Amino acid sequence: MSEASRVQVYPEPTVGGLIVNGEGKILLARSHKWFDKYTLPGGHIELGETAEEAVRREVKEEVGLDVEVERLLLMQEAIYTTEFWKKRHYIFLDYLCRAKDQPVKIDRDEIQDYTWAYPGAALNMDLDTFTNETVSKYLEGK
Repeated sequence: MSEASRVQVYPEPTVGGLIVNGEGKILLARSHKWFDKYTLPGGHIELGETAEEAVRREVKEEVGLDVEVERLLLMQEAIYTTEFWKKRHYIFLDYLCRAKDQPVKIDRDEIQDYTWAYPGAALNMDLDTFTNETVSKYLEGK
């Protein structure tokens, strides 16, 4: 059974990484699954792994970065949002992460493009509403 045709029985916990580099910029990833809006790299938590392990793995898979996870920034619920390409109920656990000094290598499957932006400027970009909330939460704590 394909991922797209799978019937969802329970909400799915997922992780996202708000990645900050040494310049104070954040990584924003453009994804076709979010109708080409900027979002955060991330994905599902696999059985047997912690949420922090999942965010490190997903970030490595999608954008090729090794990150240090600092703390949970925000939990959000996305219940059948029309911003996502399929009807799903997700619980987003978004973590503040620090990037090590290395180049971004996008996977071109989940992520089609990326940019580094200062968080304040990012709020004026084409973000999905969940990413906008996470960036806003990060700016509150600065």
